[in-house]
Amino acid sequence: MTSKNFIATHANGATFERGLRSFFEYRDLGIKTATGGRVDAHVIRAAAGADFSSQPHLHKTSFQLVYVLKGWIEFEYEDQGIVRLEAGSCVYQPPEIRHREVGHSEDVEMLEIVMPGDFQTEVVDAVQG
Repeated sequence: MTSKNFIATHANGATFERGLRSFFEYRDLGIKTATGGRVDAHVIRAAAGADFSSQPHLHKTSFQLVYVLKGWIEFEYEDQGIVRLEAGSCVYQPPEIRHREVGHSEDVEMLEIVMPGDFQTEVVDAVQG
């Protein structure tokens, strides 16, 4: 890496777009481009007026961290049960752990950091355990 990969993004004028989940909006932080796809980072927030529905799934990642900035969210994790995360909570989701979102507050905002930047998501039958 050299200084040509340096990136700084700011909330002022930031745009959010619908992404992986239709009930969330995603703000790209530019990390995927700066790292050549090795890492991705984005802010996720609840999409106003979007109906919540979540299927059990897993992500083909080597690293995934979620830090709640605002509000709350609940996940059901394989072998862990339901975990509620509130502002200031952090979760490391091990590679390919089966999980699903159970619910979230209307004002939820999260920072998510994922490796690799281009990862696959697979829908699974159920969260086991």
